[in-house]
Amino acid sequence: MNKEHQYKPGEFQWRFLLPQYWGIWIAIVFLMLLAILPWAIQYRLATFIGHLAFKRLKSRRKTTIRNLEICFPEWTAEQVQENARQVFIDMMIGFFETLNAWYSPKWFKDRVSIEGLENLTSAQAKGNGVLLLGTHSTLLDAGGYLCAKYFKLDVVYRPQNNPLLDMLIYRCRSTIYDHQIDHDNMRGLIRQLKQGDAIWYSPDQDYGLKQGVMAPFFGTPAATVTAHRRLLKISKAVAVPLYFYRDGDIKNPQYHVLLEPIVENLPSDDEVEDAIRVNKIIENQLRIAPTQYMWFHRRFKTRPDGYEQIY
Repeated sequence: MNKEHQYKPGEFQWRFLLPQYWGIWIAIVFLMLLAILPWAIQYRLATFIGHLAFKRLKSRRKTTIRNLEICFPEWTAEQVQENARQVFIDMMIGFFETLNAWYSPKWFKDRVSIEGLENLTSAQAKGNGVLLLGTHSTLLDAGGYLCAKYFKLDVVYRPQNNPLLDMLIYRCRSTIYDHQIDHDNMRGLIRQLKQGDAIWYSPDQDYGLKQGVMAPFFGTPAATVTAHRRLLKISKAVAVPLYFYRDGDIKNPQYHVLLEPIVENLPSDDEVEDAIRVNKIIENQLRIAPTQYMWFHRRFKTRPDGYEQIY
C-alpha cells in the first residue's frame, strides 16, 4: 500500500483548484490589489474597519478594555476607551503594513531605522544562536520585514487550519524569514539555534500553568511561559529582546527596530525570577507604543485558586 503523500509547508496541492477554494483565491487577488493602493487610502480604510471592529467585536473589545484598565491604572476611563479603540485601528493598519511587506515592500524604503544591531551581531560572532524575545505586535509580519532589512531571522509560527491559506501565508513569509518553524517542532527550533540562527520568539501570551508559572505582568499575576528557558539551556543560545514599532506622522510613518542588550544569566536557577525579568522587559517595550500590541488576547485568563478572576 502506498503511503499517503506528506505535503511540505508551502507546497502546492492540486486540490487547491477545487471550487471549495475559489473564494480564498478571489480574496487573495483582492488583498494584492489593496497592497498597491496609496498609503492615504490604506490608512483611511484601516481606520474605518478598525472603528467598525471595535464596535462589532464586543468580546474582544471588552477584553481589550479590561487589559488596559489593569495594565495602565493611571489612565482615566476616557483614555482607556480611546486607547482601546486605537488598538483595533493599529491592528488594521498593521494588516495593511503586512500586505505591503508581502506584496509592495518598496513602501518601506527610507522609512526604517534600527538601534542596537551590535547586540545581535556580537552574540552571533561568538557562535551563539539568538532567541529574539519579542511580542505579538499589531505590525504582524511587517515587523519581521523591518528586521530582515538588517539581519537574517527565523520565526516560530502556528500553521493555519485551512491548508490553502497556510500555503499562501507560508510562501509570503518565505520572502522575509530564512526559516519558519512550527511551534510544535521544538527539535527544529533547537537545531536552528545551535546553528547560530536568530529566531523571533514571543513569550507574552497565557498558555496556562502546564507551560509556565505565575509572574507579575504590569503588576498583576499572569501565567507566563517558561519554554524559552529550556530552549536557551539546551541550545546554549542567548536571549536578546526585540521590539519594533511605528511612530511619527501617520501620513509619513517611520518604523524602528530596537535590539536590546543580551539578557544576562538567562536561564537562572529560578524560573519564577526569570519569568518576572522577561515580563518586565516586555512591559518596558509596550510602554513605547502601547496601542501597537494585541491587547484583545486574554493575557490574564489563567486564575489558579486564590487569584481574583479578571474577565
